[in-house]
Amino acid sequence: MSRFDRQDELNHPRNEVPEFTQMVEKSLSRRRFLGGAAALGAAAFFATTPLSRAVAAATSSPLLGFKPVATSTDDAFIVPEGYKAERLVSWGDVLFDAVPEFKDSGNTADAQAGQFGDNNDGMSFFAIDDNNAILAVNNEYCNYELMFAHQGDNMSAQDVKYAQAAHGVSVLTLKKQNGRWQLVKDGKYNRRIHANTPMAISGPAKGHELLKTAADPKGERALGTFNNCANGMTPWGTYLTCEENFNGYFGSPGNADITPAMARYGIGHEGAGWKWHQHDTRFDLAENPNEPNRFGWVVEIDPKDPDSVPVKRTALGRFKHENAELVIADNGHVVVYLGDDERGEHLYRFVSKGKYNPDNMAANRELLEEGTLYVARFHADKDGKLKGKGEWLELTHGKNGLTAENGFASQADILIHARMAATQVGATTMDRPEWVAAHPSEPVVFCTLTNNKNRGVKDNQPVDGPNPRAENHYGQILRWKPAGGQHTTNEFDWDLFVLAGNPTVHPGTLYAGSANITADNMFNSPDGIGFDKAGRLWIQTDGNYSNEGNFAGQGNNQMLCADPHTGEIKRFLTGPVACEITGLTFTPDQRTMFVGVQHPGEEMAGSHFPFGGNRTPRSSVMIITREDGGIIGA
Repeated sequence: MSRFDRQDELNHPRNEVPEFTQMVEKSLSRRRFLGGAAALGAAAFFATTPLSRAVAAATSSPLLGFKPVATSTDDAFIVPEGYKAERLVSWGDVLFDAVPEFKDSGNTADAQAGQFGDNNDGMSFFAIDDNNAILAVNNEYCNYELMFAHQGDNMSAQDVKYAQAAHGVSVLTLKKQNGRWQLVKDGKYNRRIHANTPMAISGPAKGHELLKTAADPKGERALGTFNNCANGMTPWGTYLTCEENFNGYFGSPGNADITPAMARYGIGHEGAGWKWHQHDTRFDLAENPNEPNRFGWVVEIDPKDPDSVPVKRTALGRFKHENAELVIADNGHVVVYLGDDERGEHLYRFVSKGKYNPDNMAANRELLEEGTLYVARFHADKDGKLKGKGEWLELTHGKNGLTAENGFASQADILIHARMAATQVGATTMDRPEWVAAHPSEPVVFCTLTNNKNRGVKDNQPVDGPNPRAENHYGQILRWKPAGGQHTTNEFDWDLFVLAGNPTVHPGTLYAGSANITADNMFNSPDGIGFDKAGRLWIQTDGNYSNEGNFAGQGNNQMLCADPHTGEIKRFLTGPVACEITGLTFTPDQRTMFVGVQHPGEEMAGSHFPFGGNRTPRSSVMIITREDGGIIGA
């Protein structure tokens, strides 16, 4: 959990019920789980798919050709034998010749606006040709304890401007020289998009009363994007950046009216420690109560046009977006899978009204403008096995109780208050839905459910179905197959691909993890995931790195690789002290991988990555290649 999450919970506690500490397993037993069809490959469940070839975790997968690395607590970025890792870019690296070099202390807002942003997260690689490319990278948030000598305790207006400039997205021009990708200073595509960059608002919520402010009386032009977590990439060449924990930037020193809708999104008087509202009235709820409604969206960016205006796509709904996984269904409709990353929130799907035209990329630019948003409901098998069926519930005005009588006067109301609409239709509360990844050649989709201490504790989060463990501190990866293999159908089958856990601490229970978790590959809190072209599933963690108690032996955060057919999982890399491993993308030839290291040394944990010595730790994008030039992972 990041510092942001801890501050958010401290300042905006959700309603609690008495502590519930028993391991509630209902009718489930570890033996039943390990032996059932829901175990690794769900052989009976996916009987007609290649996934039916799933076997015991001891199988040697033909996809995973590397020697796994051990856990580590070192302040280092460690990759397998035969691989090498190099730094591409770090927080503060300059993008333009006229920008001053980064300073460990005393950096300015003006300088940061031309430097690589902080806490890089999701990213996408856009090839121009074999030797030239664009890398679009999210910059999620800041660590004030590393950014300021006062560690955030004495924020000034200039400090707030500096922090705002460190958020958003960095668009980088890359060139391959002497076999290595490098950042091009003053490159033609270089761009910083931050908390004060003008944005267009599109879709059904455009112009709605709840999006209007004194500065934007029409509700059509927003200012900025921040807390950009994960991402997506469209086949028409645009980048999707997702606004996640936007709520904590707002607050009020006055007596702002906190509505139930605000509270549902975690918005309150105190903020989450960023203190922007103390120095920028745009974030003061008493002055601008509608400003928070202009955040929590998916933003579409054209990385090839530095002068283009980013667009907030309201048709995809407003919540704490993790990533946006886009697929083209067989019938031509665009489908986007979306997770809402908070305990007890939901999993969504968007289906475009229009169809993708591979011969008209300009026309495709409006496919995210209009469509239908759905939210998932899961049903568990009655025999207690961790599998079942599910359905996508339509979030359309006039359907499923989404009426004016129930507080939804229009489709815009539904999209602005997507969380409340999901509750109205009876969606399943989940264990923090994070990244979603669709298999590149099979109609199967995966989603990380990273953890949930409230499972089995809060009344609205019972132990059930895809969320089988109370006080879930390890997380799991959910998998589903749409009916008939069609992403636009409203029914699906689901199972759990893996339960993360610790078999050395909790042998014989669900907290040991599923059968493909051993002492050699255990981890907690799966977060980022993504497939390569061959169908390897890459798993990144953002969990507890104490290496103690429930997490003994798990070391620093890491990235693993899984074969979705056999269930085998190997650890591919480990990160430095106190970091999260997040963000991954590949070159088209799959011979170079880009991976993010976020917040090394957070809360003064002692990291000096990547420069060593006594240098300030800096979030970085790393380049991974094989020494023999081969395919990554093979």
